[in-house]
Amino acid sequence: MRAVDTNILIFAEIKKSTHHNRAAEILTELAEGPQPWAIPWPCIYEFLRVVTHSRVYHPPIPLSRATADLRRILDSPSLVLLSETERHAEILLKILEASGTTGNLVHDAHIAALCLEHGVSELVTGDRDFLRFPELRIANPFA
Repeated sequence: MRAVDTNILIFAEIKKSTHHNRAAEILTELAEGPQPWAIPWPCIYEFLRVVTHSRVYHPPIPLSRATADLRRILDSPSLVLLSETERHAEILLKILEASGTTGNLVHDAHIAALCLEHGVSELVTGDRDFLRFPELRIANPFA
């Protein structure tokens, strides 16, 4: 199963982004395809936080548009939303210790742990920071 990171959601939403077309294409392929795919819950929260933030995008995306677009994504019958299981603490701590991840990158470790908990084989992201978690295969569609 493949999962998408926050930046795929953001680039698909922000039409002015140089990565918009590719990100939108990825989301459409996954959402309309028969294979299960995933989004970690923290990526959904981060997506909403970033696209509606006036210091990030001028003007920010109105919340009503962001949530309407998110609803369309969430309606995908093949989508699996990733949340913590009873194994989460064990997996997260192992990832943190193995990678030496601290500070703001703990958020990425959280996403990686969620993916590993749910058997995700590949995380689609433009964020090279995920390369610090070798247990998870990373696909950068923008490279």
